[in-house]
Amino acid sequence: MGRSRRTIPEELLLLALDPATGTTAQPQSLDLGLAGAQLVELALAGRIAPDGDRIAVVLPRPTGDPTLDSALELLRRRGSPVRAVHWIGGPRLGLRQTYLTHLERCGMVHAVSSQMCGVLPTTRYQATDTAVSREIRARLDNAIRTGVPPDPRTAALAALAHAVGLGKHLYPGNEGRSSRSRLRDLIRHDPMGGLVAHAVMDVQNGVVAQPRRTAPGRGAGGPGGGRAAARSAAPQPLAGQARRGGMARAGAR
Repeated sequence: MGRSRRTIPEELLLLALDPATGTTAQPQSLDLGLAGAQLVELALAGRIAPDGDRIAVVLPRPTGDPTLDSALELLRRRGSPVRAVHWIGGPRLGLRQTYLTHLERCGMVHAVSSQMCGVLPTTRYQATDTAVSREIRARLDNAIRTGVPPDPRTAALAALAHAVGLGKHLYPGNEGRSSRSRLRDLIRHDPMGGLVAHAVMDVQNGVVAQPRRTAPGRGAGGPGGGRAAARSAAPQPLAGQARRGGMARAGAR
């Protein structure tokens, strides 16, 4: 996989960065979303494929992206397909910071050191190439505005943005309500993105004990998946997810 194209985890993180504060929106659920976005990116690269509500490695060859390849190797070592909800809900220590550091190295963000409450050192991140962020946002806006089925990458990004709760960050207030609804509905346009997005929401809601029941012949992007995607409740981070707060430096929250 060439590095000329931004990966979905990178784009999700850029969407979550607040240009005014340099912090990330929905930091706890964003950690889950980044793990899910890695699965989608690996699927688009032909390395993994959905197997019901599980993820199976179909081609263990490295992609050339060190962070994705680490995830691919962990999946390969499992030896058998793993449930998406268990993979996403597993520990991902430092994943958000890894991607922030990568974006800084690529020149897409720059770190600004400061102090919280005048005492605690913190680091905030500002986008250096706002055109990149605008292009990502424009793809979502276009899919929402036109109603034309988006390409798989944009559909998966929209699904993950909804799953981690970025709707109110991207389309705030009452005036953004219809856009948030349409963002949620884009989840049906990519089966893998839909599977992963639902897994992210299930982890947040504590629904990890039982596998998702899917009617025979209906994938995450089919009629059954479309109805599931129509859930209107916004995902809420679990209190138990607070342990993820230590994943990144304080300013990345």
